[in-house]
Amino acid sequence: MISNMIFTHELSRKRWRIFKKNKAAVASSLVLLFFLVATFLSPFLANSRPIVLKSNGHYFFPIFKDYSADSFGINDALDVDYRHLKIEADKGDFALWPMIQWDPYESNSKVESYPSKPSPENLFGTDDRGRDVFTRVLYGFKYSITYSVAVWFISLIIGTTLGGVMGYFGGKVDFIGQRIVEVLSTVPQFFLLIILVSIFTPSLLLLIFISCLFAWINISYYVRGEFLKNRNKEFVEAARGLGASNFSIIFKHILPNSLTPIITFAPFTIAASITGLAALDYLGFGLQVPTPSWGELLAQAQKNYTIAWWLAFYPSLALFSVLTLLNLISQGVRDAMDPNMT
Repeated sequence: MISNMIFTHELSRKRWRIFKKNKAAVASSLVLLFFLVATFLSPFLANSRPIVLKSNGHYFFPIFKDYSADSFGINDALDVDYRHLKIEADKGDFALWPMIQWDPYESNSKVESYPSKPSPENLFGTDDRGRDVFTRVLYGFKYSITYSVAVWFISLIIGTTLGGVMGYFGGKVDFIGQRIVEVLSTVPQFFLLIILVSIFTPSLLLLIFISCLFAWINISYYVRGEFLKNRNKEFVEAARGLGASNFSIIFKHILPNSLTPIITFAPFTIAASITGLAALDYLGFGLQVPTPSWGELLAQAQKNYTIAWWLAFYPSLALFSVLTLLNLISQGVRDAMDPNMT
């Protein structure tokens, strides 16, 4: 057991060294990490409310909590317009604003027509409802990456479990399981997804659930193949001879030695899910309007392609950048997991 742990640790160190040698993969990982931090901290970077506000000697945190107009001594309105809120600096009052003072649902009433071209107020321009494109691109990545990672993770659990069981037991279990998988794999998944979404009210959780109904199939193929290859090896026979249960053999002995294809294809799977969600949003079967979405911006670009180039350029640039980063990371992971390299 100890020697096996030492070997596993040393193998992991070798793989990490190989991954670090791929400068493009390392740089892509850092850039993608920056994008992830930015999108999940997007309320602190782009919002129409101050992060911290001091008024009349009291501290407020509008980005976290909704305050009534009475809290600021306003009696003729129900909502607080923080942009026009009187700040008495001589009394020590102040407001700390985000870098971009637009939220993804707010329209810019100062421009004459929508969509409006890029300007100092709206760096990436506005969409056909006057909303800031930069803010919607920033917020939209959060939904895309959440959807894709959730679909990959849930599919990983389902596909690994079912594929592992089929590959380990073989025989009738494998035969019946493979026939079911073959039937499910013939279903036109994208069109069925569109049909199901059109029946129910679309939401992020619903899209994740429906996508996971079929996304596990490809993972199960790879896991099944690895289990078929590893189930009769010496370390498995040794564990079986020591009286280990099937559960222990599957998840403690075979699975750790069958993770190479799963880890290698993970970035590709996440990239495919991001593209799939963008396609659904583009067709109008994705996230519910007005949720920020790259696909929804591209759909607007098609309607306004002669007058609003920015609606196509910036979402496409964001989509291209993320997919390129994931592909470069995938190449680094593939080299690190290659047994010929380690």
